Amino acid sequence: MKKTEVECCDTFCIHEELVHKAEGHIPDEEVLKDLADFFKVFADTTRIRILCVLFQSEMCVCDLAEVLGMTQSAISHQLRMLKQMKLVKNRREGKTVFYSLADDHIQTIMNQGMEHILE
Repeated sequence: MKKTEVECCDTFCIHEELVHKAEGHIPDEEVLKDLADFFKVFADTTRIRILCVLFQSEMCVCDLAEVLGMTQSAISHQLRMLKQMKLVKNRREGKTVFYSLADDHIQTIMNQGMEHILE
C-alpha cells in the first residue's frame, strides 16, 4: 500500500454545527465494538478464501480443505470463527455437515469490498 500524506488545516477553528451534528451519529461503544469485531473477521485471508468458495455453493469441511489445499482441522478452526460471527451457517445431512453463507449480506459486503479495492 502506498503511503499517503494527510493534509491538515492551516488554522484552528471548530465548526460547531458540524461537530454537534456528527456527535449525534456516533453509535454506542458496545455497538462500535461489535462492528469492529465483525470487520476483524475479514482480516484473515483464509477466512476470505472460505467465504469466496462458499459464494459458489455450500460445501463440507472435507471439500473446503481440498479446494483450499489445507487441513480439515485448519478449515474447522476458521469455520468456527465465521460461525460465531454469524457469517456462515451449517446443516447436517447424515454424517456430513455442509456450510454455506449465513445470508445475502455477506456476499454484498464481500462484493463491495472487492469493488472498492479494484477501483
